[in-house]
Amino acid sequence: MAGVSTCIKYSMFFFNFLFWLCGSIILGVSIWLRVSKEVVKQIGDVNISEFYAAINVLIAVGAIIMVLGFLGCCGAIKESKCMLLLFFIGLLLILAIQITAGVLGAVYKSQVESTLQERYKQLVPLNNQPEDIKKDVEALQKANKCCGLVNGHQDWTTVPVSCNCDEKDSNDCTVVNGRHIWAKSCVAVLTDILKDNLVIIIGIAFGLALVEIFGLIFSMTLYCQIKNK
Repeated sequence: MAGVSTCIKYSMFFFNFLFWLCGSIILGVSIWLRVSKEVVKQIGDVNISEFYAAINVLIAVGAIIMVLGFLGCCGAIKESKCMLLLFFIGLLLILAIQITAGVLGAVYKSQVESTLQERYKQLVPLNNQPEDIKKDVEALQKANKCCGLVNGHQDWTTVPVSCNCDEKDSNDCTVVNGRHIWAKSCVAVLTDILKDNLVIIIGIAFGLALVEIFGLIFSMTLYCQIKNK
């Protein structure tokens, strides 16, 4: 009977070490995107947490990938058919989940701006909102260098100090009644942030998919060689 290829065996081990490392990276990046303070998740009654569905999926995927990488390393070194089969099945499921996450990211990317505008325009004019919501909006403006939610400074009947732009020569500023304020609305700024984050998610999901296909080939090849040994 044919023996186990040493090249395949150690290639499988090396692949799974890299796979474990990728799992660590995707878990770390996904958690950072999820808890990043750059994106305000809620203002008053307006919740945009549904845009984090793809990130939540990738957090779970990253953790499982780390476990599968460890399982694949042990299966290759110990020549365990059980471990390799579990690794193959788990990796196949992960591949399907990542493709789903990538599709979710692509779908949300095209809906981000329209969804934010639809929800935030309910708060205009901002001066008519309760004090707690106005404070949240002003905090958002300071943190993201923006003014107003949908229509810029026009969302305010009295433009607050939080709209003031300190960089008078910057292209991000505009002059209104002698005051330098931020030209972009907060919806425009949040849209850019969310789209940038979703591009990262899509890139990670489909980039790892290619690596995982090679993992499936390696694991099944090694499994067949051990079985025929």
